[in-house]
Amino acid sequence: MYEVKIIQLAVVDGQSREERFQRVEEYLGRLEKEEKKPALIMLPEVWATGYFNFDRYKAESEPLLGETYSRLAPWAETLSCYILAGSIVEKVLPHYYNTTLLIGPGGSLAGAYRKIHLFGYQSEESKILTPGNDIYVLKTVYGTWGFSTCYDLRFPEVYREMIEMGVDTIFVVAAWPLARLEHWELFNRTRALENLAYLVSCNCCGEVKGVKMAGNSMAVDPWGEVAAKAGFGEELLTVKIDPLNTEKIRSDFPALADRRIFKG
Repeated sequence: MYEVKIIQLAVVDGQSREERFQRVEEYLGRLEKEEKKPALIMLPEVWATGYFNFDRYKAESEPLLGETYSRLAPWAETLSCYILAGSIVEKVLPHYYNTTLLIGPGGSLAGAYRKIHLFGYQSEESKILTPGNDIYVLKTVYGTWGFSTCYDLRFPEVYREMIEMGVDTIFVVAAWPLARLEHWELFNRTRALENLAYLVSCNCCGEVKGVKMAGNSMAVDPWGEVAAKAGFGEELLTVKIDPLNTEKIRSDFPALADRRIFKG
Protein backbone atom coordinates (compact mmCIF):
# COMPACT_ATOMS: atom_id res chain seq x y z
CA MET A 1 0.00 0.00 0.00
CA TYR A 2 1.30 3.45 -0.88
CA GLU A 3 -0.01 7.01 -1.03
CA VAL A 4 -0.35 9.44 -3.91
CA LYS A 5 -0.91 13.15 -3.36
CA ILE A 6 -2.88 14.93 -6.08
CA ILE A 7 -2.48 18.70 -6.32
CA GLN A 8 -5.68 19.81 -8.07
CA LEU A 9 -4.39 23.25 -8.94
CA ALA A 10 -6.57 26.26 -9.75
CA VAL A 11 -5.48 27.76 -13.07
CA VAL A 12 -7.22 31.07 -13.68
CA ASP A 13 -6.89 34.10 -15.90
CA GLY A 14 -4.73 36.87 -14.49
CA GLN A 15 -2.25 34.57 -12.77
CA SER A 16 1.37 34.67 -13.80
CA ARG A 17 3.46 31.59 -14.41
CA GLU A 18 5.57 32.53 -11.38
CA GLU A 19 2.49 32.75 -9.15
CA ARG A 20 1.54 29.22 -10.12
CA PHE A 21 5.02 27.91 -9.39
CA GLN A 22 4.93 29.57 -5.99
CA ARG A 23 1.52 28.04 -5.25
CA VAL A 24 2.79 24.57 -6.14
CA GLU A 25 5.86 25.08 -3.96
CA GLU A 26 3.58 26.03 -1.06
CA TYR A 27 1.89 22.64 -1.36
CA LEU A 28 5.23 20.86 -1.56
CA GLY A 29 6.36 22.74 1.54
CA ARG A 30 3.28 21.50 3.39
CA LEU A 31 4.03 17.93 2.35
CA GLU A 32 7.62 18.29 3.55
CA LYS A 33 6.29 18.94 7.05
CA GLU A 34 4.17 15.79 7.09
CA GLU A 35 5.69 12.79 8.81
CA LYS A 36 4.56 10.28 6.20
CA LYS A 37 5.78 11.07 2.70
CA PRO A 38 3.89 9.95 -0.41
CA ALA A 39 5.29 7.70 -3.11
CA LEU A 40 4.14 10.13 -5.79
CA ILE A 41 2.90 13.72 -6.10
CA MET A 42 0.84 14.68 -9.16
CA LEU A 43 0.21 17.95 -10.97
CA PRO A 44 -2.19 18.63 -13.87
CA GLU A 45 -1.71 19.27 -17.59
CA VAL A 46 0.07 22.45 -18.80
CA TRP A 47 -0.60 24.05 -15.41
CA ALA A 48 2.18 26.67 -15.52
CA THR A 49 0.92 28.18 -18.78
CA GLY A 50 -2.75 27.23 -18.62
CA TYR A 51 -4.03 24.78 -21.21
CA PHE A 52 -6.27 27.21 -23.12
CA ASN A 53 -3.63 29.96 -23.31
CA PHE A 54 -2.57 28.80 -26.75
CA ASP A 55 -1.12 32.20 -27.58
CA ARG A 56 1.49 31.63 -24.85
CA TYR A 57 2.50 28.10 -25.79
CA LYS A 58 5.59 28.89 -27.83
CA ALA A 59 6.74 31.81 -25.69
CA GLU A 60 6.52 29.70 -22.51
CA SER A 61 7.84 26.48 -24.02
CA GLU A 62 10.91 24.92 -22.44
CA PRO A 63 13.35 22.06 -22.93
CA LEU A 64 12.84 18.80 -21.09
CA LEU A 65 15.25 19.88 -18.35
CA GLY A 66 13.99 23.44 -18.28
CA GLU A 67 12.31 25.57 -15.62
CA THR A 68 9.66 23.07 -14.53
CA TYR A 69 12.20 20.32 -14.01
CA SER A 70 14.72 22.66 -12.35
CA ARG A 71 12.21 23.97 -9.83
CA LEU A 72 10.58 20.65 -8.93
CA ALA A 73 13.59 18.30 -8.97
CA PRO A 74 15.00 19.58 -5.65
CA TRP A 75 11.61 18.95 -4.06
CA ALA A 76 11.57 15.36 -5.32
CA GLU A 77 14.97 14.86 -3.73
CA THR A 78 13.96 16.56 -0.47
CA LEU A 79 10.72 14.57 -0.19
CA SER A 80 12.37 11.40 -1.53
CA CYS A 81 9.39 10.71 -3.76
CA TYR A 82 8.38 10.77 -7.40
CA ILE A 83 6.86 13.97 -8.75
CA LEU A 84 4.66 13.66 -11.81
CA ALA A 85 5.17 17.28 -12.80
CA GLY A 86 2.06 17.60 -14.92
CA SER A 87 2.93 18.54 -18.47
CA ILE A 88 4.88 21.28 -20.18
CA VAL A 89 5.05 22.66 -23.70
CA GLU A 90 8.33 21.06 -24.66
CA LYS A 91 10.46 22.82 -27.28
CA VAL A 92 12.49 20.65 -29.65
CA LEU A 93 12.69 22.91 -32.68
CA PRO A 94 11.03 22.87 -35.10
CA HIS A 95 8.57 20.91 -32.95
CA TYR A 96 6.62 21.54 -29.78
CA TYR A 97 5.09 18.77 -27.66
CA ASN A 98 2.71 18.42 -24.73
CA THR A 99 5.13 16.50 -22.53
CA THR A 100 4.60 14.98 -19.11
CA LEU A 101 7.66 14.82 -16.84
CA LEU A 102 8.28 12.21 -14.16
CA ILE A 103 10.99 13.20 -11.69
CA GLY A 104 12.53 10.44 -9.59
CA PRO A 105 13.05 10.43 -5.80
CA GLY A 106 16.70 11.43 -6.25
CA GLY A 107 15.80 14.45 -8.33
CA SER A 108 16.79 12.98 -11.68
CA LEU A 109 14.44 12.76 -14.65
CA ALA A 110 12.85 9.30 -14.51
CA GLY A 111 11.16 9.68 -17.87
CA ALA A 112 8.83 11.68 -20.08
CA TYR A 113 5.69 11.07 -22.11
CA ARG A 114 4.72 13.12 -25.17
CA LYS A 115 0.93 13.27 -25.51
CA ILE A 116 -0.14 11.02 -28.37
CA HIS A 117 -3.68 12.31 -28.95
CA LEU A 118 -3.82 16.09 -29.38
CA PHE A 119 -7.16 17.82 -28.93
CA GLY A 120 -8.64 19.70 -31.89
CA TYR A 121 -12.26 20.41 -30.91
CA GLN A 122 -12.47 24.10 -29.91
CA SER A 123 -8.73 23.85 -29.23
CA GLU A 124 -5.54 24.98 -30.95
CA GLU A 125 -3.44 22.21 -29.42
CA SER A 126 -3.41 19.98 -32.50
CA LYS A 127 -2.42 22.93 -34.71
CA ILE A 128 0.48 24.12 -32.56
CA LEU A 129 1.91 20.88 -31.22
CA THR A 130 3.28 17.64 -32.64
CA PRO A 131 1.86 14.34 -31.34
CA GLY A 132 4.08 11.87 -29.57
CA ASN A 133 4.51 8.29 -30.75
CA ASP A 134 5.56 6.26 -27.74
CA ILE A 135 3.80 4.88 -24.69
CA TYR A 136 5.71 5.44 -21.45
CA VAL A 137 5.76 2.73 -18.78
CA LEU A 138 8.01 2.55 -15.72
CA LYS A 139 8.68 -0.33 -13.35
CA THR A 140 9.03 0.94 -9.78
CA VAL A 141 9.26 -0.61 -6.32
CA TYR A 142 5.53 0.17 -6.03
CA GLY A 143 4.50 -1.59 -9.22
CA THR A 144 4.46 -0.89 -12.94
CA TRP A 145 3.14 2.53 -13.82
CA GLY A 146 1.74 3.83 -17.10
CA PHE A 147 1.25 7.48 -18.02
CA SER A 148 -1.16 9.38 -20.26
CA THR A 149 -2.59 12.84 -20.78
CA CYS A 150 -6.19 14.10 -20.86
CA TYR A 151 -7.64 13.44 -24.36
CA ASP A 152 -5.83 10.08 -24.43
CA LEU A 153 -8.63 8.85 -22.16
CA ARG A 154 -10.93 8.62 -25.18
CA PHE A 155 -8.68 6.08 -26.89
CA PRO A 156 -8.73 2.65 -25.20
CA GLU A 157 -5.95 1.23 -27.37
CA VAL A 158 -3.35 3.25 -25.46
CA TYR A 159 -4.33 1.68 -22.16
CA ARG A 160 -4.63 -1.85 -23.45
CA GLU A 161 -1.10 -1.54 -24.81
CA MET A 162 0.03 -0.44 -21.35
CA ILE A 163 -1.55 -3.54 -19.84
CA GLU A 164 0.32 -5.70 -22.35
CA MET A 165 3.47 -4.05 -20.96
CA GLY A 166 2.60 -5.10 -17.40
CA VAL A 167 1.03 -1.91 -16.03
CA ASP A 168 -1.02 -2.18 -12.83
CA THR A 169 -1.58 1.55 -12.18
CA ILE A 170 -2.39 4.26 -14.73
CA PHE A 171 -1.71 7.95 -14.07
CA VAL A 172 -3.46 10.68 -16.05
CA VAL A 173 -2.70 14.40 -16.01
CA ALA A 174 -5.42 16.58 -17.48
CA ALA A 175 -7.03 19.92 -18.21
CA TRP A 176 -10.54 18.57 -18.73
CA PRO A 177 -13.40 21.11 -19.12
CA LEU A 178 -16.46 21.21 -16.89
CA ALA A 179 -18.71 21.03 -19.97
CA ARG A 180 -17.74 17.36 -20.39
CA LEU A 181 -17.60 16.37 -16.72
CA GLU A 182 -19.79 13.30 -17.26
CA HIS A 183 -17.39 12.05 -19.93
CA TRP A 184 -14.47 12.59 -17.57
CA GLU A 185 -16.05 10.50 -14.85
CA LEU A 186 -17.10 7.81 -17.31
CA PHE A 187 -13.67 7.44 -18.93
CA ASN A 188 -11.83 7.42 -15.60
CA ARG A 189 -13.98 4.53 -14.39
CA THR A 190 -14.10 2.67 -17.70
CA ARG A 191 -10.36 2.71 -18.35
CA ALA A 192 -9.77 1.33 -14.85
CA LEU A 193 -12.45 -1.35 -15.07
CA GLU A 194 -11.75 -2.64 -18.56
CA ASN A 195 -8.05 -3.01 -17.72
CA LEU A 196 -8.54 -4.21 -14.13
CA ALA A 197 -6.09 -1.53 -13.03
CA TYR A 198 -5.99 1.43 -10.68
CA LEU A 199 -6.36 4.76 -12.47
CA VAL A 200 -5.34 8.00 -10.75
CA SER A 201 -6.07 11.33 -12.44
CA CYS A 202 -5.06 14.90 -11.68
CA ASN A 203 -7.16 17.59 -13.34
CA CYS A 204 -7.09 21.40 -13.23
CA CYS A 205 -9.79 23.54 -11.72
CA GLY A 206 -10.47 27.24 -12.29
CA GLU A 207 -11.21 29.07 -15.54
CA VAL A 208 -8.98 30.03 -18.47
CA LYS A 209 -10.12 32.00 -21.54
CA GLY A 210 -13.75 31.52 -20.55
CA VAL A 211 -13.42 27.74 -20.22
CA LYS A 212 -14.29 26.36 -16.80
CA MET A 213 -12.28 23.33 -15.76
CA ALA A 214 -13.91 20.24 -14.24
CA GLY A 215 -11.67 19.48 -11.26
CA ASN A 216 -12.89 16.13 -9.90
CA SER A 217 -9.47 14.48 -9.85
CA MET A 218 -9.91 10.92 -8.65
CA ALA A 219 -8.60 7.46 -7.94
CA VAL A 220 -10.53 4.50 -9.35
CA ASP A 221 -9.90 0.92 -8.27
CA PRO A 222 -9.65 -2.09 -10.61
CA TRP A 223 -13.39 -2.79 -10.21
CA GLY A 224 -14.18 0.67 -11.56
CA GLU A 225 -15.21 2.02 -8.17
CA VAL A 226 -14.19 5.57 -7.23
CA ALA A 227 -11.94 5.24 -4.19
CA ALA A 228 -11.29 8.97 -3.70
CA LYS A 229 -12.43 12.10 -5.47
CA ALA A 230 -11.79 15.84 -5.34
CA GLY A 231 -14.40 18.54 -5.71
CA PHE A 232 -14.53 21.49 -8.11
CA GLY A 233 -12.03 23.76 -6.36
CA GLU A 234 -8.34 23.76 -5.58
CA GLU A 235 -7.51 20.86 -3.31
CA LEU A 236 -4.84 18.46 -2.12
CA LEU A 237 -6.26 14.96 -2.41
CA THR A 238 -4.71 11.88 -0.82
CA VAL A 239 -5.30 8.47 -2.39
CA LYS A 240 -4.12 5.00 -1.41
CA ILE A 241 -3.06 2.37 -3.93
CA ASP A 242 -2.79 -1.35 -3.15
CA PRO A 243 -1.01 -3.28 -5.94
CA LEU A 244 -1.85 -6.57 -4.19
CA ASN A 245 -5.52 -5.75 -4.70
CA THR A 246 -4.91 -5.52 -8.45
CA GLU A 247 -3.21 -8.91 -8.43
CA LYS A 248 -6.06 -10.47 -6.48
CA ILE A 249 -8.79 -9.05 -8.73
CA ARG A 250 -6.98 -10.11 -11.90
CA SER A 251 -6.49 -13.60 -10.47
CA ASP A 252 -10.09 -13.98 -9.25
CA PHE A 253 -11.64 -12.47 -12.39
CA PRO A 254 -9.24 -13.20 -15.29
CA ALA A 255 -11.06 -11.23 -17.98
CA LEU A 256 -7.81 -9.95 -19.48
CA ALA A 257 -6.74 -13.53 -20.19
CA ASP A 258 -10.03 -14.18 -22.03
CA ARG A 259 -9.46 -11.42 -24.58
CA ARG A 260 -9.34 -12.50 -28.22
CA ILE A 261 -7.40 -10.57 -30.87
CA PHE A 262 -9.05 -10.03 -34.24
CA LYS A 263 -6.89 -9.10 -37.21
CA GLY A 264 -8.19 -8.05 -40.59
